[in-house]
Amino acid sequence: MGRSVHRNPLQRNRHLPGVYSRGRTRYPAAMESAPPFLSVVIPALHEAAAIGPALDRLAALPAPWPVEILVVDGDPEARDTLAAAARPGVRTLASPPGRGRQMNAGAAAAQGQALLFLHADTALPQNAFSRVAEVLADPALAGGAFGLGFASSRPVLRLLARLGDVRNRLARTPYGDQAIFLRRSAFQSLGGFADIPIMEDVELMRRLKDRGMRLRILPDKVATSPRRYEAEGLLRAALRNTLLRIRFALGEDPARLARLYPPPGGPARGGRP
Repeated sequence: MGRSVHRNPLQRNRHLPGVYSRGRTRYPAAMESAPPFLSVVIPALHEAAAIGPALDRLAALPAPWPVEILVVDGDPEARDTLAAAARPGVRTLASPPGRGRQMNAGAAAAQGQALLFLHADTALPQNAFSRVAEVLADPALAGGAFGLGFASSRPVLRLLARLGDVRNRLARTPYGDQAIFLRRSAFQSLGGFADIPIMEDVELMRRLKDRGMRLRILPDKVATSPRRYEAEGLLRAALRNTLLRIRFALGEDPARLARLYPPPGGPARGGRP
């Protein structure tokens, strides 16, 4: 990552004001020659082992404009994740724990006109950035998300992902591990993520729908680690997640729900793996 390896100058994209392109180019995640159009915000907590491979995957993705990456660690004292993330072209910062808080902190520090929120254990599809550009070229859309998928070939996990994907498309409320992306203006008008310990992604999507903003859920799928399902048991984890979402929809206190969703190997945090 760091400075681009391409020498021909950036050209303004006539379809997306403020966006730069070089045709089919590869940006190593951040460039000094032009401001970033897209900021990828990665909230992390005790992800020292996963963050390096995640950043390497991002660096290999082609993009039609400059992209910046921000890693926000929710453990200001340990900072093991920040140490593992330290490399050229990646901005690192710390915040109090809580996925919503961390993503808000990253968004506040980001320079891009659009924001993509990516979990550390979720891999974007190879064409992710070009698909984001297609969505944001439509002024009627506030943003979008990718389809749900697991980084596993197990048939039962593929079935769970398919069922979850259908549910989220019908409800128009993608989960955070589907790499939700929004125009900065839309995110700011919504006031960012709520300061709640769990379901911050669902709550934001609910407000977005209430405001009449539109999203596009792309057919291209992310690949999310199934580590929690494998550690807790497929049936148990699937039923628990469904019950949590139902109870949240019925108005139960997110702080109480968070106690039913302890993270693997670390202090409590919001969201899903």
